[in-house]
Amino acid sequence: MAKQLPYPTLYEIFTRFRDAEAEPKGELHHVNAYTLVVAVALSAQATDAGVNKATAKLFEIADTPEKMLALGEEGLIEHIKTIGLFRNKAKNVIKMARILVDEYGGEVPSSRAALQSLPGVGRKTANVVLNMWWKHPAQAVDTHIFRVGNRTGIAPGKDVDAVERAIEDHVPAEFQLHAHHWLILHGRYTCVARKPKCQACLIADLCKFEEKTP
Repeated sequence: MAKQLPYPTLYEIFTRFRDAEAEPKGELHHVNAYTLVVAVALSAQATDAGVNKATAKLFEIADTPEKMLALGEEGLIEHIKTIGLFRNKAKNVIKMARILVDEYGGEVPSSRAALQSLPGVGRKTANVVLNMWWKHPAQAVDTHIFRVGNRTGIAPGKDVDAVERAIEDHVPAEFQLHAHHWLILHGRYTCVARKPKCQACLIADLCKFEEKTP
């Protein structure tokens, strides 16, 4: 685990990220808050590309909790059976739809606590929805961000909660809204797990990673 980078270095890192892509976007396809929370819940232990392929037709016919209930669990399975853990995820999505209809008038709640009370929605999923839909500076730490945070010194921590706190505590405030997107995209395409693309990295000279690839 690299040591925490100082504030001036972090400011320069995120300035470079912003200069390269001022408005980074999540890669999960969605059309409203409901389809976003479903897509993120389905993405656990699955790729965004795989989820997008499965939900392309699904969200055309079930883009609200009411329509999802009408589709039913078996109908949902037909759409998402290419995704890992699809049976358990289908159960959770239907349970979630029922709760949203019965307790929230069919609307997705905008608080972390309420989101986390929904079946299949953990802290990471809640943070993604809060950030992408309601523009809260919530930090959804996945394996990519955990790796980048520790490898570079941007946000070191022993677990995902510690990395989340490190981002919130140390990344300059003006970059908080997009921080998790910049970090996840950097981890997905440049600072990859097995052989990071250090020669193509725009922050290589600021990074604490000692085993940079040639």
